[in-house]
Amino acid sequence: MALELRPNCECCDRDLPPASREAYICTFECTFCLDCTSAKFGYVCPNCGGELVRRPIRPAAKLANHPASTVRVRTTL
Repeated sequence: MALELRPNCECCDRDLPPASREAYICTFECTFCLDCTSAKFGYVCPNCGGELVRRPIRPAAKLANHPASTVRVRTTL
């Protein structure tokens, strides 16, 4: 099963396209931008307490068969 690659930061709703180097995730795929990850959360997921790490970038050729999610997720923090 491939990562969901959510399209936005769950905190500030900033767009995070599949090739973004500023997308961070935890083991549950909670997704946040670099600004929220570093300044607000100190690299700790506010939902589960897990570590937030940079989300890997899926090669463009693989996006055709394994597209990124279009479902926007927002968390009330």
